[in-house]
Amino acid sequence: MTLDLIAVAAEGQIAAGRFVLRHVRRSDSGLFAMYAGDRRVAEATHSIPHPLPPGAAEAFVARAMAGKADEEIWVMDGAATGLAEVLGVISLKRMDRGQSEIGYWVAPAFWNTGIASEAVKALVEANPQKNRTIFAEVFQDNPGSARVLTNAGFQYLGDAETFSVARNARVPTWTYVKKLD
Repeated sequence: MTLDLIAVAAEGQIAAGRFVLRHVRRSDSGLFAMYAGDRRVAEATHSIPHPLPPGAAEAFVARAMAGKADEEIWVMDGAATGLAEVLGVISLKRMDRGQSEIGYWVAPAFWNTGIASEAVKALVEANPQKNRTIFAEVFQDNPGSARVLTNAGFQYLGDAETFSVARNARVPTWTYVKKLD
């Protein structure tokens, strides 16, 4: 099935095993609201508030579709292989000097199924921003996300902390790096 999916990946899509990474569509806002409105998802991110305010999913879709110059956002879409149309979201935020930061979340129904690992590996391999280095940061109380990164070849760089909107607190993080050159 993977070969079939690779063959049908449309322009702008990235084949990722059982699904594709594709650009955000307006029709995604309902599933975004449902998934990002889950406290477990929000508390695993820096920027998703909980509870999710009315209109937040639509605003996210509008921002993603506007194609801000410093961030590219893809939906993990499994519809072609019988999975859900939205499994999660993955992004690359441009930094400088050929560097970006990768971020992702997966809907709880698909946790522990390898979705995040497939998405990270596919995006790093495609390297759409032609990066030399990709960074990532995960909360220290989320070892599953750390495994996703180490399984994709990221190396531990150090400890830090960042603010989580949903938690309304600073949260200890682990920082990772993947050199591509």
